[in-house]
Amino acid sequence: MIEVEKVQTSLQVELIQYTPEPERLVAAAAKLCYSQAGIDQIARDLSQPVIEDFLTMLGEIGHESPIEHISFTFGIAGVSRTLLAQLTRHRIASYSVRSQRYVNEGEFDYIIPPEIEAIPEAKEVFLQAMASDQKLYEKLVAMLAEKHQRMYIEEGKSEKEARQMAEKKANEDARFVLPNACETKIVVTMNARSLNNFFRQRCCNRAQWEIRALATEMLKQVRAVAPILFKHSGPGCYSTGKCPEGKMTCGKAAEVKEMFHSL
Repeated sequence: MIEVEKVQTSLQVELIQYTPEPERLVAAAAKLCYSQAGIDQIARDLSQPVIEDFLTMLGEIGHESPIEHISFTFGIAGVSRTLLAQLTRHRIASYSVRSQRYVNEGEFDYIIPPEIEAIPEAKEVFLQAMASDQKLYEKLVAMLAEKHQRMYIEEGKSEKEARQMAEKKANEDARFVLPNACETKIVVTMNARSLNNFFRQRCCNRAQWEIRALATEMLKQVRAVAPILFKHSGPGCYSTGKCPEGKMTCGKAAEVKEMFHSL
């Protein structure tokens, strides 16, 4: 068996910042829409029962724009570049991602899919591929760095400066051999409306396993700070009461609803 020391497979999610008193702010915005209160009065007399009434009303009538005023920022680690490609399809969001251009991926961590992990022979093939990618990456970095260093020295840079610049530039092209399994770290910010759209799509059983796990953990954490607002958030069958997948349904709506009810 191949022994590889650096393997990062555990998902890490942390809600690192969010709009203070998020449900109160949404209720204030809704109050402006549905009352004669001026902007100096919308935050007054917002008791917890009043906040709950406003949030319930917004959900019942499908008025989602007030919840765009609050945002949530997550730190994410232990996920693959495969997940990153899916996550960034949710375009109403802000992303910061560890760069493979400026950060050398020597001894990179990677994510092993559970289905591969469960088959010893498949895992062995996977580990061989990771070890091969690692060697090829490091070889390319060395070759490119040598070339770039000579170029920078010819341009008049000092040996130290040329070496530092060459090492960074080498990463730029060597990264093309890195696998989708390569682990990455992300900071993502979404407003509550975008989050609900994300949850409807990615908490679904038909979503890919890795991003489904991420979405479910993100939902769990935002419910802890805004329980009323995200009470009905989750996959389509839970949030709307009906599976939106048609013939592609997983057929387990009842089980899924129970899971997200008790999340």
